[in-house]
Amino acid sequence: MDERAGQLHGLLEEADAAAPVESLDVVAEDLRRRFGAETVSFLIVDLTGRAVVRLTTAGSVKSGRRAERIELFGSVYGQVVRTQQSHQEPVARGQLVITPVTNRGDAIGLLELTLPTSPEEPVLRAVREAARALAYIVIANQRYTDLYTWGKRTTPLSLPAEIQYRLLPASLSCETAQFAMSCALEPSASISGDTFDYALDRETLHVSLTDPMGHDLDAALLATVLVGALRRARRAGAGITEQARQANQALLDYDRGHSTGQLLRINLRDGQTQFVNAGHPWPLRVRQGRVEEVTIAIDAPLGLLRPHTYQIQSLDLRPRDRLVMLTDGMLEGGSEGVDLAAVLHDSQDLHPRETALALTTAVLEANGGRLVDDASVIVLDWHGAHRPTSTSPP
Repeated sequence: MDERAGQLHGLLEEADAAAPVESLDVVAEDLRRRFGAETVSFLIVDLTGRAVVRLTTAGSVKSGRRAERIELFGSVYGQVVRTQQSHQEPVARGQLVITPVTNRGDAIGLLELTLPTSPEEPVLRAVREAARALAYIVIANQRYTDLYTWGKRTTPLSLPAEIQYRLLPASLSCETAQFAMSCALEPSASISGDTFDYALDRETLHVSLTDPMGHDLDAALLATVLVGALRRARRAGAGITEQARQANQALLDYDRGHSTGQLLRINLRDGQTQFVNAGHPWPLRVRQGRVEEVTIAIDAPLGLLRPHTYQIQSLDLRPRDRLVMLTDGMLEGGSEGVDLAAVLHDSQDLHPRETALALTTAVLEANGGRLVDDASVIVLDWHGAHRPTSTSPP
């Protein structure tokens, strides 16, 4: 084992031995010991995706204390999140270094430290490796503590919002050889229950986007039944028509309302794409700079017809295409004046994470900062089919 690998292994071992709330302290102490860092901070991206919240060391975090929230737009922190490139600049007590903490395209936050002198490339490389290790440390330890959840929340959540956010996937972005994808939710003042979900297996990407009727707790509970039914069916190996059928039946049995939704299934080996559209707005596709609606057939919403068999449709998805799935909160009410095609055209060279944020920001601003319906979007860049490498015997 070389020296760098040994240092990284030692850092992970120390973090694993520490209490979950002390994992940040482990990384901070490692950087102080190796490079003489005077200050070390982890800044976590908050729920809005528009700001970071500074978490210095776990011992400094006290329940109920107001977090330091820093807006990303126009700041050096926003530049690092957007470009995913490290930044350094001289400060009074040395050299400030800011490095992204990211895992598979999910921008978790930033690692910021002050070094006594301008670092050479080996030191910067070691800091980037520490940031990569920190991403795994945060992902592993957030299962055991509310520290990171606390950091993401700069305003209290209502009970419906708490339920809604717990239904979303743990990571809002994902990258593989075949695709890059990012999801975003801009909640309304009275939660409307929008949810999205995705999962990968060896050969398939599964994606869902749902928009139940109603508001507040009724919508959150309806979304809970809906997402639970879809996940249960998917995890049992059901195809997307069977997933839709079981979700439809679950909502009929619950008898509290219906939901529109879309289910997408992409074969990662050959690129074949299946789609179920349950009463939902058409997706958008960006191909060679041109934005167009994908005008597929619209099936019945989930929870309306008993019994009902949903139809599979093929979706034309080619390498370098960008597919955008969205809920009606992105299109109706105060959002009607937003030129989504123009936003997509102007952001086509950005990462899906930045494009999703640009879309929801445009909708939020058009509604004066207060939505009457949840606005959700999934942005998926398809790179092309690729046979996954397997280390197991056939």
